[in-house]
This record gives sequence, structure tokens and C-alpha cells, in this order.
Amino acid sequence: MSDIRYYTKEGLQKLKDELHEMKAVERPRISQQIADARDKGDLSENAEYDAAKEAQGLLEMKIAKMENIVANARIIDESQIDDSKALILSTVKIKNTKNGMEVSYTLVAESEANLKEKKISVDSPIGKGLLGKEVGDIAIVEAPGGKMEFEIIEITR
Repeated sequence: MSDIRYYTKEGLQKLKDELHEMKAVERPRISQQIADARDKGDLSENAEYDAAKEAQGLLEMKIAKMENIVANARIIDESQIDDSKALILSTVKIKNTKNGMEVSYTLVAESEANLKEKKISVDSPIGKGLLGKEVGDIAIVEAPGGKMEFEIIEITR
């Protein structure tokens, strides 16, 4: 299975900034905590030392995961995206076929999803249902509350 994920330029920069923060700020801070705890003497009964070592292990795991994500990230070239279909970075206006309610969402990578900004992940149930659809198509979405149907009204960038 491919680990390649697509991001906007801003989304990828946010990931890189977060990785830099972990390496440049968090890692030295935890190393200092370990050194301070070690200076207090007997390590066999030193809870501060154990906690700092555990925090270090968790941080190193996060760093390794983030490095993998950044290494496999690709920036989306918006000029190469087909406007006739709902794809990542598309803003899709949909209408619920049951209640007639209309809403617009921008399809983004999972790390950039923000419901307040009406950005939904392409990996979410609605995002998956909309991908590849064209104006006039009906998207059937498997939601936790059951199947929902949405009519694609408009697709823009």
C-alpha cells in the first residue's frame, strides 16, 4: 500500500513546521528533563527519570511517523486538476435529497480538514462519497446514521 498523500503547499509547510518544532524544541527539552532527573541520584526509584524516558520514546515515535509522512507527501498542482469532477481541492456544493438542505465543502487532505472552515477530508465518509462525481450525479454516503444521498449541484476551485 502506498503512503503517498497529497497536500496543499500550506498544508505541507504546516507539517514541516510541526516536525521542526518537535526536533528543535521538544527533543532538547525532554533531553534536559532526563539529565536533570539523572542528576538526582538513584535511577531505580526515580519516577521523574522514568516519565522523561517514556516521553522521549513517545516523541521519537511521533518524529519518525511525521518524517515518514513528510517524505511521502506530494504537493497538489492545482493547474492540473480536472474541474469537471469532485477531486481534492474542489469546492463542491451539494444538496441533501431528503431535506433539500444545501451546503458547500472543500475537499482536502485529512490533516487539513476543518469543519468550521467547511473543509472536509477526502478520507471522510462524505469526502469518499463525493470523489470523482460530476455535477448532476447523486453521491450515496455511508454515514454512521445510515445512507445519505446528496446531489452534486456545483464544482469549483
